[in-house]
Amino acid sequence: MAGGSARDLRRAAALFRGPSHLPRLWFFTDPIRTPDPARIAARLPVGTAVVFRHFGARDRRWNALALRRTCSDRDLTLLIGADWRLAEEIAADGVHLPERLAAEAPRLKARRPDWLVTVAAHSRGAASAAAGADAIVLSPVYPSSSPSAGAPLTLSVARRIARGLHRPCIALGGVNLEKARELAAAGFAGIAGIDLFRN
Repeated sequence: MAGGSARDLRRAAALFRGPSHLPRLWFFTDPIRTPDPARIAARLPVGTAVVFRHFGARDRRWNALALRRTCSDRDLTLLIGADWRLAEEIAADGVHLPERLAAEAPRLKARRPDWLVTVAAHSRGAASAAAGADAIVLSPVYPSSSPSAGAPLTLSVARRIARGLHRPCIALGGVNLEKARELAAAGFAGIAGIDLFRN
């Protein structure tokens, strides 16, 4: 599903509550589905987070630098997926850790207290165990077209997880603007996606 306009995205963002420093909208890049992430970032509302997931692509540094420039110009928050060294090299705003690297969050926060550190979680146990993270990105909440997505948690399960955490929780997986209101009511602090931001 194609993403909404900047106005629609701003309206969706306004539905969510959470710490003032935490973005409400989270654009996750993908080397295949978003080959030019800086182009998409250039039209995002101010304050949106961009999570650059390069998966070892050869042009990762070039794309990361292009995103850094765009995010600086647009007042967006840039996180680098998994690669804290690249995040430091390009002066990103933080890192997003996959579930398998969740244990690294406290060390990274201690090393860089100025960074925003988020962790992916795909179950209640993983979300509860992600100590040290500023926020949890819980997925997949709904059925997702992403090849790596597993079975959806369902909104009822995701709601229980989000409300049981002692840190903000961002919804990812099958999220669109039509679902923003019910996710805000479920206790999420924001929404994330790929197609959510493509047009």
